[in-house]
Amino acid sequence: MILFPAIDLKDGQAVRLLRGDMNQATVFNPDPVAQALTFMRAGFEWLHLVDLNGAFAGKPVNEAAVKKILTVTDLPIQLGGGLRDLDTIEHWLALGVTRVILGTAAVKDPELVRAACRKFPGRVVVGIDARSGRVAVEGWAEESDITAGELALRFADAGVVAIVHTDIDRDGALGGVNVEATRDLAATVPLPIIASGGVSSLDDIAGLMAADPEPNDLRPTERRGGIAGAVIGRALYDGRIHPASALALVRGVEDD
Repeated sequence: MILFPAIDLKDGQAVRLLRGDMNQATVFNPDPVAQALTFMRAGFEWLHLVDLNGAFAGKPVNEAAVKKILTVTDLPIQLGGGLRDLDTIEHWLALGVTRVILGTAAVKDPELVRAACRKFPGRVVVGIDARSGRVAVEGWAEESDITAGELALRFADAGVVAIVHTDIDRDGALGGVNVEATRDLAATVPLPIIASGGVSSLDDIAGLMAADPEPNDLRPTERRGGIAGAVIGRALYDGRIHPASALALVRGVEDD
């Protein structure tokens, strides 16, 4: 399993929202570049970046911060928030972003997702953010009538490299990850699932690993589905999850 430390960008700062509410943002680091370096030095293998302002605006807003992070770190980065057209997607991939996350576009412009998968194979992730099982879009401000499972199945054959599934009701609340919903989604669609929202302890990570229908020792490139990763945010910032312990758990080694 891959652990993705999250850097959510709002007004150029690294923040965490409570259940997706932009009015309930806690600034954890005014310097997101320094935060990215902290995660890199802790031993994480990926970074998960979200342009929160961009998600609402429908276009990149925190571009300067993302560019600086790309410059100072050598970690692969997956980026979401405000990616609504091929030119913007190509722009970020050309700058060095490893994978883009398409959320609102998956609901409102599914052909864009398919076109991006064709043009940039292996570099497109679909973000499925659900509240009470229903997918939310436009920075979680609008709810749709489609379920997470229904949306995921629409892209099962599109060339999507993974699904990031966020339980909005748990995001930033430190109430525990929704293992059941993650497991159900992994059983529904033959794509690697990355769990997001509510990861607050090593037990949450262990629970996801135990629920994974595929062997935990598979390399990411060997996976055809299952629970492939977890995004961790607030629990890393406030010290509830220690990076070394979490990484040791997913790697199957003793924590020093």
